[in-house]
Amino acid sequence: MNREEIETILPHRPPMLLIDDCELVDGRAVGHVRVTGEEFFVQGHFPGNPVVPGVILCEMLAQSCCVLLAQGGASKGTTPYYTSLDKVRFKHPVRPGDTVELDCSVVRSHGMFHFAHGEARVGGVVCCVADMSFALVPEGKK
Repeated sequence: MNREEIETILPHRPPMLLIDDCELVDGRAVGHVRVTGEEFFVQGHFPGNPVVPGVILCEMLAQSCCVLLAQGGASKGTTPYYTSLDKVRFKHPVRPGDTVELDCSVVRSHGMFHFAHGEARVGGVVCCVADMSFALVPEGKK
């Protein structure tokens, strides 16, 4: 799905809508982000040596996970909230000019809580891995 289709699923909007496209493949979400160097998050991180911040890589993974959670309408009428990050590892920097491939799967669910694993890669090289959880909170509730 393209960005317009993703916007029908995720509540994020630019500049915080980070993923460019996402497809569901064998029960996984596979998304992509093309890093141009014009993004707000690389402007000062770091001058002369731009690198995508790790927390932004985690957000990219989360957005791909939320596309997966939306399959079958499970998240309709809810807002996805990050509830945890665990076992996060940054293994290789992501730089302008890179295309990040995001591969995410839901490993278990319990009520409104969903637990996922994600990996971000550039050219097949693992850049970030993370275990995450999300709460799908009904809209209008806090």
